[in-house]
Amino acid sequence: MKLYLTALAALLMSGMAHAADVIDVHRDANCGCCKDWIKYLEANGFEVRDHVESNMSAVKQKLGVAPRLGSCHTGVIDGKFVEGHVPVAAIHELKKRDDLAGVAVPGMPAGSPGMDYGQPHQQYQVIGLTTKGRDLVLGDYLGAQPVR
Repeated sequence: MKLYLTALAALLMSGMAHAADVIDVHRDANCGCCKDWIKYLEANGFEVRDHVESNMSAVKQKLGVAPRLGSCHTGVIDGKFVEGHVPVAAIHELKKRDDLAGVAVPGMPAGSPGMDYGQPHQQYQVIGLTTKGRDLVLGDYLGAQPVR
């Protein structure tokens, strides 16, 4: 019986280790690239809760997204914002950083996750907003890949 309980506990714990990260995504109903970013997140193991909003400006303001960091959709994971076409690597980095209130890819760079429509890719930056209100460049990207 003890062996059975140990095996059951190990099975349950391994299932918990593989549980999908849950992200809430707030978006306008008519935004196609927002839907494409959601598909990108789901393809990379995230469970997405999709929220169609009538006033994205109010959502962003409530979540503390500074206008200079704005894009078309806003995610929330573990109480932190994810603004715009942020690659999953940067979202995983955000989860590890207690000093960050959120991350953003300002604007809608061509080739970023959810914005890949066959056009040449633009290099862009992922910006972290610290809990003290400072911007930090967390990385340069081309598509979903960091530029080294």
